[in-house]
Amino acid sequence: MTSKQRQGRAADGGSEPPAAGEIPRRARTGRASQDGKSAYDFDQMRGEADKQKRNNGGRQPTRLHPVEGRHNLLVKQLRGAFARGELTPDGHCAIEGVRIVEEALRSGLKFRAVFFSRSAEAKAQRLMPQIAAHVETLLLPNKVFAGAVPSETPQGVAALVRCREFSLEDVLAKADSGPLVAMAGIQDPGNLGTILRSAEAFGAGGAILGEGTAGVFNSKVIRASAGSAFRLPFARTKLGDAIARMRDRGLRLVATSSHQGTRLDEANLSLPLCIFIGSEGAGLPQEFMAEMDEVLAIPHSPQVESLNAGVAASIVLYEAARQRRYCHRP
Repeated sequence: MTSKQRQGRAADGGSEPPAAGEIPRRARTGRASQDGKSAYDFDQMRGEADKQKRNNGGRQPTRLHPVEGRHNLLVKQLRGAFARGELTPDGHCAIEGVRIVEEALRSGLKFRAVFFSRSAEAKAQRLMPQIAAHVETLLLPNKVFAGAVPSETPQGVAALVRCREFSLEDVLAKADSGPLVAMAGIQDPGNLGTILRSAEAFGAGGAILGEGTAGVFNSKVIRASAGSAFRLPFARTKLGDAIARMRDRGLRLVATSSHQGTRLDEANLSLPLCIFIGSEGAGLPQEFMAEMDEVLAIPHSPQVESLNAGVAASIVLYEAARQRRYCHRP
């Protein structure tokens, strides 16, 4: 075919065979795909991805968003929630540490954002596959991260998560599945976290936080609970109101005492039941003690004045679980 013939055929919209030794046009430009990208385009994209991977030390590219300043809105919310021990204005809780973040993931909580320090990029690579694609993931300078979290030796991982919310009625509805725990004046975060952890471990239905008790969203409470605060139903209310509602539902009310009352191993802890725990120093206020159906005494050495509130609650919860298992044996 002459040059003029080829030009004429091209003008008519037909394809022309290549001249001897000539590379076909499609082979030069790449095979067109359904979305309009050629094979050359995809090769170029793969090349860019490989380049990013090489620049990232051989790791796959991540969706970490670098943030250099402490005035980023999410960083400010994280810092404020930790400082106050309360939820952010839009209802998120600040948590810190690899294990606690993993517990939040395991518990199915919804994440608003996850924060990593520069020194924790290896931990980020481990956690990122578990974090939903819509969650913001931020990479902070070590100094900015350390200034936002309460730990003196931070692990480099923190997050804002939405914890489940329960009403008093929600918690009372769980009384048939396990004993409830009501707390008055438990101000030490470690004690409160321990009680929540033991409550979940020994099958409690839920927890009621009364007057003078620390907030569950305190980072020390969450750490001491080892994730139980994410799963155990709890509600904050006035104990007087809670006691009235418990009476309506037929719950038995028991409290612990240092030296007086029914020996724990002789007590009847059958359901439905609510165990009241007072502060380590003052115990349960007298106004609530007068409402109890029974007072329990945990036998211990006379050289020890009293037990830690978290320890006492754990012992009673264990005994209640032991009695339920014994009663349910065939």
